[in-house]
Amino acid sequence: MRHVADHSPLPSSAGQRLIMSCLLLGFVLTAAWLTCPETVSAADKLTVYSGRAERLIKPVFDAFTAKTGIQIDLLSSGATELVNRLKLEGDRSPADLLITNDAGSLELARTAGLFRPVNGPEIDHAIPPQFRAADNSWIGLSGRFWVIVYNTTMVKAGQVTSILDLANPEWKDKVAVPNAGSEYLQAGVSVIRASIGDERTKPFLQGLRDNAGTQVYQKTSQIVEAVAKGQVALGVANHYYMYRHLAAQPAAPLAIVMPDQEDGGIGAIMNVAGIGILRHSPRAGNAKLLVEFLASPAGQKLFAELDKEYPLHPEVKADSALVERKSFRAAAIPLTKLAELREPTIQLIEQVGLR
Repeated sequence: MRHVADHSPLPSSAGQRLIMSCLLLGFVLTAAWLTCPETVSAADKLTVYSGRAERLIKPVFDAFTAKTGIQIDLLSSGATELVNRLKLEGDRSPADLLITNDAGSLELARTAGLFRPVNGPEIDHAIPPQFRAADNSWIGLSGRFWVIVYNTTMVKAGQVTSILDLANPEWKDKVAVPNAGSEYLQAGVSVIRASIGDERTKPFLQGLRDNAGTQVYQKTSQIVEAVAKGQVALGVANHYYMYRHLAAQPAAPLAIVMPDQEDGGIGAIMNVAGIGILRHSPRAGNAKLLVEFLASPAGQKLFAELDKEYPLHPEVKADSALVERKSFRAAAIPLTKLAELREPTIQLIEQVGLR
């Protein structure tokens, strides 16, 4: 069969109209491609595996996107699950960065060879060395402290001064705690073990188990809510959960103890949220831009204002509602030790029978 379109030339006027139509269509398609966000190239995107709640970290990432045009795809899960996933995926992983709420998980990722160092004066100036890996393969971004939250109608100020007090018999059935799988609990107990030894830590955990009874929670926000409602008198939580609760419900009968500040006390137990660039990422340049933004005063202010966390940049102030950082001391255990302490801590928690 003979195809007319293959062999019969169009009249010149029709050909001109066809050419003009094609050119016009090309302009329209090009304009649509330039304005459509769905067509942003892979080079202008970053994929972040996040061990943090999306509602807490997304506004910070949105500010970075507004500044740079680089879009961020988030995959959220538990920090331990994400580290294990990255190990399994290897160089095939789509992730460019890992952000978590626990220095121990970041250090485990480092020792597994998942990160590449982030070097440069911007990072060195912004984040003090005690909040970074020794080789800068992960960078701390914000600080959180393990505190005692109490109901002011049930507990008097000064009645409790130490985390260890929560194991005292007087608090039987009056204490709320995280569940045994909580990275916050594991990190906190690791610092206690490193500070006072297993011989003193084990009976503390036994007393804590007995005093908590069934008041064991999956989420720290639930602990603060239980204390606010008077379901229990006290609870263990990261500090910002109480301040976020008070921001939403200013009349809640809540207060905190920044514990273990007396002479001989271990100091307040600190952990950090942090981030690392994955070794295999083909977008390391843009990934570094994100890390630098999060460590900069602009990024640090967002952590302080939106999330009620302590900024790590020495020139950025915490939210005025928080306990002044200079007014209390932190435990002396290096954050990098949380990884090596984790497994024996988990074993001790299981041995004691914390739920």
